[in-house]
Amino acid sequence: MKQATKILAFETPGRGLTDITRTIARWQQESGIGEGLLTMLCRHTSASLLIQENAAPEVRGDLMAWLDRVAPEGGHYAHDDEGPDDMPAHLKAVLTGVNLAVPVIGGRLALGTWQGIYLAEHRRRPHRRELALHLIGT
Repeated sequence: MKQATKILAFETPGRGLTDITRTIARWQQESGIGEGLLTMLCRHTSASLLIQENAAPEVRGDLMAWLDRVAPEGGHYAHDDEGPDDMPAHLKAVLTGVNLAVPVIGGRLALGTWQGIYLAEHRRRPHRRELALHLIGT
């Protein structure tokens, strides 16, 4: 059994979904581990990770719009230390999650045909976000 770990950093443009699939897949292939399990952790509380549709951009837009409706900005939050988008960003991260696990089969991430891995930025301004990766297998 082999293991590989890495901290990857991504620059986000602000609120939205950034497709990180290729970067993650390239790292997995460079690791030399072709069968196993990849776990990923977003090391932040106002950003998250998603596996989502990678073909129709409307899906991603609709998802972000839904999150805005579920956790809207406003003066009704006690926590607003970093502005009106602060607490809604934390709520969106709770709803979408900060970790993922993806099997590695036959030397590739076992994602479905229309699936991609996305870093969800829930804050308005750009951020540098880090992901901790751990791959175990053979």
